[in-house]
Amino acid sequence: MIVGLTGGIGSGKTTVANIFAKFDNVAIYNADAEAKKLMNTSPILKSKIIDEFGAASYVDNQLNRPYIANLVFKDKSKLEALNAIVHPEVKNHFQEFVNQQHHKDYIVYENAILFESKSNLKCDIIITVYAPLDVRVKRTMLRDNSSKIAVENRIKNQWLEDKKLLQSNYIIDNLDTEKTQIQVIKIHNILTEKSH
Repeated sequence: MIVGLTGGIGSGKTTVANIFAKFDNVAIYNADAEAKKLMNTSPILKSKIIDEFGAASYVDNQLNRPYIANLVFKDKSKLEALNAIVHPEVKNHFQEFVNQQHHKDYIVYENAILFESKSNLKCDIIITVYAPLDVRVKRTMLRDNSSKIAVENRIKNQWLEDKKLLQSNYIIDNLDTEKTQIQVIKIHNILTEKSH
């Protein structure tokens, strides 16, 4: 069983994924982290990114993240071009991961753009992590050392919260760590039962 885990930037998806990771019968796949690794390790991705965005895309054989972020979060067509290069590779990588995890009860597929990338279509269950917009902006500014404008530009490229929430099986309110843990345990127990 594949469980999609999503939520807007700063909602606390990774915090929730880390709680799920404590259960032995669960495997976690973080699409964002894996995409970052693949952009630095896959020769196919490297050459496609350089073709699309120029030689400045890589510095010392590592993705020039500030340069790329500056391009894609200001221009939707550039973001779409980057996603078109990276997503197919991540999808293949995820499929390999799924094949290796058949002994687990379920797989949590953490993806910030689960709906936007149509990855929700591969999931049996969808969980959205929710936090109010002002909280998300503050958390992201602190985490990434970003300006408010930079964070708001990134939010503009994600689906509206209501749209995600309406298409989710479960919603986790992530404002208080203890309450978040209780919600995760409850959902985990239901999912474990469903998988048997």
